[in-house]
Amino acid sequence: MTLKNLLAPRSLLLGVATAAALAAAPVQAAWEPTRPVTFLIPAGTGGGADQMARFIDGIVKKHNLMKQNLIVVNKAGGAGAEGFLDIKSTPNDPHKIIITLSNLFTTPLATGTPFSWKDMTPIAMLALDQFVLWVNAEAPYKTAQDYLTAVKGGTDRQFKMGGTGSKQEDQIITVAIERLTGGKKFTYVPFAGGGAVAVQLVGKHVDSTVNNPIEAVAQWKAGALRPLCLFDGKRSTYTAKVTTDMAWSDIPTCKESGVNVEYQMLRGIFGAGGLTRDQTAYYVDLMTKVMQTPDWRTFMEQGAFNPTVLTGAEYRKWVESAEKVHYDLMKEADFLAK
Repeated sequence: MTLKNLLAPRSLLLGVATAAALAAAPVQAAWEPTRPVTFLIPAGTGGGADQMARFIDGIVKKHNLMKQNLIVVNKAGGAGAEGFLDIKSTPNDPHKIIITLSNLFTTPLATGTPFSWKDMTPIAMLALDQFVLWVNAEAPYKTAQDYLTAVKGGTDRQFKMGGTGSKQEDQIITVAIERLTGGKKFTYVPFAGGGAVAVQLVGKHVDSTVNNPIEAVAQWKAGALRPLCLFDGKRSTYTAKVTTDMAWSDIPTCKESGVNVEYQMLRGIFGAGGLTRDQTAYYVDLMTKVMQTPDWRTFMEQGAFNPTVLTGAEYRKWVESAEKVHYDLMKEADFLAK
C-alpha cells in the first residue's frame, strides 16, 4: 500500500522552479532586525533540522548576511512542542524564527498540544528532505526485499526500528512498512534526534532506521551503514560518489524494491504570528541569499535534498495540503490524540 507522499499536489511543486522562486523574492526589505534574532529548533541536536539550522547560521556569519546575530536554540521537549509553544507565546515578535519539520503537524495531532502552523507566519520552504531505509553495513541484507523477507520470517516484534520521537514521521513510515510484512510488527524504539538514531544503528542496538540522508551520511561514508532504498517516487538526481562505489542516485527507490511507500518532509522557516509584510520580506530575502551561496548548493547535494523552494501564497497552500495529509495518515495509524 502506498503512503501518500508530501509532494502532493505534485503539479504545484513541479510548476514552481527553484530559480523562479528565488528570482521572485524581494531584492531589499524595508525592515531589518534591531537586536539578535532567536532561531528556534524544535528538535534535538544532531538531527536534520539541527544540522540545517546551524548550517544556515554558519552561512549568515560567513557571508555577513545580517547586521545582527542569529542565536540558535534547541527546544525539543514534548516532540518539539516546547519550541512551537515558545514562538506562539510571542506574537508580533520579528526577532524570533523557527525551522520546521513534520512535527509541525504530527506533534499537535498526536499530543493535543495547543499550537498550529496558523499561529506562525510562513516565510519559506527551503527544501524537501528525503528518508532512507538503513541497516548496519555488517547486516546480511543487500536489498529492501531481503530485509522485509527476514522481518516476515521472524517472530512478531523481533526486529527493532529506531526513529526520532513517537507518533512522528519515522514511526508513520514504520507503520506503513508493517503493512508489507505479513502481519509482523517492528519494535519501534524512539530516540531524541536523528543523530542518536544513526549512532544506535552503528552500535547494532536497533536493526534498521529510516533516517534522513544528512543524519546518516557520515556513517555511510565511514562504511558503517548501508542504504537499502529511498522513500521517493524517483531516484535522487545527485550523481557524485558519496562512498567509493555509490552515489545517492545509485540507491533504488523503495517502490523499485517492492516497498511501495513514499514520504518526504518539509524543511521550512516560519516567523512569529502577525509579522508585517516588510518583516516577512526581510526573512524571505535573507533565506534567498543563503540559498544562493555555493555553500548551500553543496549542503543540498551532501544531504540529497530535493531543493524545492516556495514562498508566499504557494508556501501557505502547500502547508495547508500537508496538514491534511498528515491528519489522514495519523488517523489511519491510530496516532491521533484521544
